[in-house]
Amino acid sequence: MKRRLYLLLPDVTHSRAVVDAIAASGIRRSALHVVARPDLDLTGLPAATSGQRRDAGRLLETVLWDGNLAVFFVGLLVLIGLVLLQVEGTWLLLPAAVMLITFAGGLVFASHLPNVHLSEFTDAIHHGELLLMVDVPVLQVSYVESLLHRHHPEAVAGGVGWHFDFLHV
Repeated sequence: MKRRLYLLLPDVTHSRAVVDAIAASGIRRSALHVVARPDLDLTGLPAATSGQRRDAGRLLETVLWDGNLAVFFVGLLVLIGLVLLQVEGTWLLLPAAVMLITFAGGLVFASHLPNVHLSEFTDAIHHGELLLMVDVPVLQVSYVESLLHRHHPEAVAGGVGWHFDFLHV
């Protein structure tokens, strides 16, 4: 699992300089993705894929969250049904365990996996700013942030999310 840093940049010139600086620091160019208005010339910049532009990660997050809630409520209905049917105590543990596991999973998901979505940057992109997404291992986040803070103060940190290489989003 990697962290995805979201950076807003004022124009293409600054974006090229930031991409070059990050690439020179050892981050692969394939870990950099730029989202911009369609009319901007992104020559020399690593453009985001269509999946990254559509924010497929948000769709996946929504499906997983809704699925988790559905399993929780099915477990609750089964538990209520077993109680109403006066079923023995050991069978009551199964739906209670399912509910506890989904509750714990939802709690971890909501509190420990913060995520930023592209919809938060729509206005800035429409006004001509560029969004640079940088996928880095967790241990390199502070290094990349300090590099940008020192050498490229025009790069505004827009947030941090999670990224999985195998999902290609």
